[in-house]
Amino acid sequence: MPSADTATTAEKRRRFHELHRSGCFVIPNPWDAGSARYLQALGFKALATTSSGFAWSQGRPDCGVSREAMLGHLRAMADATDLPVNADFQGGFAHDPEGVAVNVHLAVETGVAGLSIEDSTGDTEKPLYDLEVAVARIRAARRAIDRAGGDTLLVGRAECFLVSRPDIDETLARLKAYASAGADCLYAPGIRSSEHIRRVVESVAPKPVNLLVGSSSGLSVTEVAALGVRRISVGGALARAAWGGFMRAAKLLAEQGRFDGFADAVSHDALESLMTRPAG
Repeated sequence: MPSADTATTAEKRRRFHELHRSGCFVIPNPWDAGSARYLQALGFKALATTSSGFAWSQGRPDCGVSREAMLGHLRAMADATDLPVNADFQGGFAHDPEGVAVNVHLAVETGVAGLSIEDSTGDTEKPLYDLEVAVARIRAARRAIDRAGGDTLLVGRAECFLVSRPDIDETLARLKAYASAGADCLYAPGIRSSEHIRRVVESVAPKPVNLLVGSSSGLSVTEVAALGVRRISVGGALARAAWGGFMRAAKLLAEQGRFDGFADAVSHDALESLMTRPAG
């Protein structure tokens, strides 16, 4: 598929920063170029990659793809759309701050408008980096971005609630430290209650907060916005929804010899039209 990119990388990054200055926007997570093009066609203003959705498309578990594969994916996603793309860059594909800096520089070169760095280690015995190390990693990412021009938005992620340490006070301390270390936007995936969301927003103000809504939370976009959240992402939820439709249809075919699982399938012509017209 030819590139749909008519906006320059600098323009995408400028627009991305503007989105974070006021209001609340939804930043959905496509897993490939085709799903990115469709989300742009629906009128979203920015997109974010999903490490899990991409990994599953490659037959790998989340966090199971190489740095090179991820960089290639980020480049393809940035090229597929005129929208700013925020990269789920996991933990920066390195433990030490120096390695994070090298890899963040490579990610910036793919043309993404923003990227996130997590503080989870991947080690079940010690799931989070010590705060001092985690802060040094964010500072290293900030320096790498600044050396590359400074216009790529940096997201600092506190993974406490995703690694079975649902301590809101620790989460707040980490987010505030990442904000001080140079993160432009803060993110604590896994928080759900209105109280926790409000406390996160207040703790890092005036910097913007991203909220993950991966399943029904009981809150609407309007209600989330009223809590002061600046942007809402959905992680791997859209990819899981797509997998759900595929698996249901395939199981009907394999187990019952039935084709009615295709009843809700999009037409060939509709997909051809989406993929051949300019994304912008």
